[in-house]
Amino acid sequence: CDGSILLKSPNKDAERDAIPNLSVRGYEVVDAAKSALEKKCPGLVSCADVLALVARDAVLVINGPWWPVPLGRRDGRISRKSEVNLPSPFAGIAALKKNFFDKGLNTKDLVVLSGAHTIGISNCGLINSRIYNFTGKGDFDPSMNPSYVRALKKRCKPTDFRTSVEMDPGSVKKFDSHYFNIVAQKKGLFTSDSTLLNDPETKKYIDTQVSTAGSSFNKDFSESMFKLGFVEILTGNKGEIRRRCAFVN
Repeated sequence: CDGSILLKSPNKDAERDAIPNLSVRGYEVVDAAKSALEKKCPGLVSCADVLALVARDAVLVINGPWWPVPLGRRDGRISRKSEVNLPSPFAGIAALKKNFFDKGLNTKDLVVLSGAHTIGISNCGLINSRIYNFTGKGDFDPSMNPSYVRALKKRCKPTDFRTSVEMDPGSVKKFDSHYFNIVAQKKGLFTSDSTLLNDPETKKYIDTQVSTAGSSFNKDFSESMFKLGFVEILTGNKGEIRRRCAFVN
């Protein structure tokens, strides 16, 4: 939220180098937008604001919802791989709820924002243990649909940690509520997806979106993204406004 993921490190120890962020794409889009802004109004718009706007507009382009993005964020000067604090794809429901609560978000925000997995990719390295050796006995996670496990094994061999995997097969390039359908079918890619069926509130939300073809998802996503836009931001005199997003001034 302070644009620290955009910073590069010659030692490969910045946030963008952390394992959960290795599949992140689109840095060049943010850089291009920032470069254009610097030519028109140098030193006024932060990389953190550009990132928030790009995220909103990227969703809009693929048939997703619009939400207001208040501006005025400042850019952080520090980016450490060791300090990445994203919800773990291996986390259970209790850990996920605490992670969101600690940032001022609630259980509904958790399940709604998980719906962002309707787009994007991950890699085999984050799921291999789940499909090949879940308990150390050469087994797979029993919470997964066996047919889905078979499909994943065709994509990811036991020693393959780099091949990309769609988080919402069949709907990866379109923003919709299809993610909730696959989770309900026990085809969630991560433990953090499947565990949403283990909590009454998150399961009820999933079931509602499935039965109503995602009738409220776009509105709910807009509201949760608006809230997320205020998490751990820098304002006022804190931080700086970078001239180039990949480097501190």
